[in-house]
Order: sequence, then structure tokens, then C-alpha cells
Amino acid sequence: MRRLTWLPLAVLLLFAFPAFAQGVLPPSISGWRAQGSSAPGAAMAATQSSVLREYGYISRELQSYPHGSDQIDVVVYKFKDPSGAYGAYSFLRQPDMAKANLTEHSSISADRALALIGDFVLDVHSARVAEDERPLKLLVSAVAQHAQDGLLPSLWEHLPQNDMVPRTDHYILGPQTLNQLFPGNIGESLGFQVGAEAETAHYHINGQDAELLIADFPTPQLAQQQLANLQKRFNVNGSNPSAGSPLYAKRTITLLALVAGAPNQADAQNLLSAVHSGTELTWNEPTFQFKEPRIEMMIVGSIIGSGVICLFALIAGISFGGLRLIVKRAMPGKVFDRAEYVQILQLGLGSKPINSEDFYGYSATPAESVKIDKNLPDRVALRIFR
Repeated sequence: MRRLTWLPLAVLLLFAFPAFAQGVLPPSISGWRAQGSSAPGAAMAATQSSVLREYGYISRELQSYPHGSDQIDVVVYKFKDPSGAYGAYSFLRQPDMAKANLTEHSSISADRALALIGDFVLDVHSARVAEDERPLKLLVSAVAQHAQDGLLPSLWEHLPQNDMVPRTDHYILGPQTLNQLFPGNIGESLGFQVGAEAETAHYHINGQDAELLIADFPTPQLAQQQLANLQKRFNVNGSNPSAGSPLYAKRTITLLALVAGAPNQADAQNLLSAVHSGTELTWNEPTFQFKEPRIEMMIVGSIIGSGVICLFALIAGISFGGLRLIVKRAMPGKVFDRAEYVQILQLGLGSKPINSEDFYGYSATPAESVKIDKNLPDRVALRIFR
């Protein structure tokens, strides 16, 4: 019965989990009142669900805000962390969307606006969304109250800026997303299962389109291993001409860069050489240099050090002994050599009885009253007294 009491709670949590992000959107925005979810937003979320799951998709909330003949359709996506939300934002963003001032990462076009807000992505559709930004800012403020901030990926910093088409960079965390954004269908072979993360961008090289892919791996060994696997399955650097269109690759430490669609190998190599590896080796940085002293300085130093140690031992010994003598003279039998705590082990090597008065004035039975054990030899008698 005790186990069964947890069953209703588990069922309740199971049904509540997909809807925990509900309630993020406000009931009204600047006179625009919510009236249920929007069908276009729901259809859009369904077609992209497989891609969004690779970014750590958790849930979504849809809402429509009609106002006269106009209507604002809003979809807010929640992800498990800001990195996944950033990747989904880069995937949903289109090249024709200009940069907006809603958040640090936000874009806007004539009928759509996107904004990255912590671990949320706000997607707004409206025929006149660019004419009035007040509803957008109110939506951003409402979602920001529930958002969780965190570090964002910086892999885009390795992309060359020359000849790159603006707003075509995409952060990728799974094979299905990569197959949609990069030709060659290499998503399953890139190595996302071993912790790889990727970034793609579109370039115009000598009037021809080309795609650049940068993948970062946890270790250089994994990057080299994945490059070898790609060379076996695909036509990478001419390794397998029968495998399809050529791909040009270059590895730099943990980064693996690939180019598809380049006009020729020379243009591909120029683009690959422009990829920033993020590691710089210099020879002009200050370093620690150990200078060994001369032999005469080492000998003199050893003599001086030994003398200091001997002097310290002499002073410590005299101090301890002098202090003990002074205390014994000033307070005899009170601090040192107290008779009640003195124990003496003595071998009776002669026939003379042991007299306890011979030791620190300790009074005991007179010698003549001490009984001598006649049965023990004189030179092996062992007496212990207190």
C-alpha cells in the first residue's frame, strides 16, 4: 500500500511535465487580448519537432492576440539550457531577417520576429510586426521573468567573416539538423555521439555558393578519428572519388573544418586556412629561468647554514637546561623531580639494601627496618619502589 500512494503523484507529474511552460505568455499585451492558441504556430512546431528535440526541446506555448483586423500569433519554446535555445534560435532565423533591438540575439522581418531569452525562444508572426515594437517588447519582458540565463556557445567566433552571407550561421547539436543545413548527408558520421558541436555558415566565393562546417570535439584524438572516418565514407580531400561530391577538410587541434560546394580546391583551402583555431603559439612570452649559483657560493652557504643550525641548537640547549636549574633551585620538588611521580628501576648488585632516602629526599622506611630477601642472590636482586 505504501508503494501505491506514489502512483497518483507520478501520474500527475507525468501529465504536468509537457505543460509546465504554460503561463509564460501574458493574457494581454497593450490592448491585445489572448484568445487561445494559433493553428499556424502549432503546424510549424510539428514540422520542426525532430530538429528542436536535438536542441533539448522541452515544451512550447502558443497564443493568439487579435486586435481588430490584425492578429499576433506567438510561439514560445522552452529548452533545457540556453545553449540549446541559442541553437534553435539560429536554426529558426532566416537570412532576410535583420537584427532587432529586442534582446542581444533577436531578428525581425516584415511579418516575423525572433528573440532569444535565456532558455526560451520567442517566435512572433504578424502582418505588421515591424511597424510597432511595443507588443514585442512587452512579450519579451513577460518571458524574461521565467527565463534562466547562462553561457552561450562561442563556436561562431571561429568562422571567417570575409565572403560570409550575413545571418546564415547556425549552431548544430544533432545529425538531423546538420543534414538539413550542410550537403553530403554526413550528420550520422560527424561524431555528435562523442560530444561534438558544430557551426555552419554560407559563403559566396567567386560568385559561387559554398558551405563551411566547423566541428569542435572534446579532444584532438577524437577530431582525428572522425576525420579518418569521414575520409573512408565520403570523398574528403580526394580520398574516395566514387563517394560523391568532393569535400575539403582540415583539422586544427580539436577543430575539424569542412567545405562543400567550393569552386575548386584552391578556393576551399583559402577558406579553410581562414578558420580561426583559437590557439596561438608565441615565443616571446616571459618564462622562468633557474640560475644555479657558483660552487664557492654553495660551499659558503652550506657552512653558514650549518653554523646557524649549531648555534640555534646550542642556545636552545642552554636555555632549556638553565631554565630547569633555575626552577629547581627556586621551587625544589614542586615542578621538576617531584618525589610522588618518580619511578626508579634499580638492580641490586650488592648486598646493601636499597635506601629510598638517597633519591631526592624521599622519606620511606629506614634502612635497618627493611627486610632483605635472603633467598635471592646478592647481585641479581631487582628492586622497584615509588
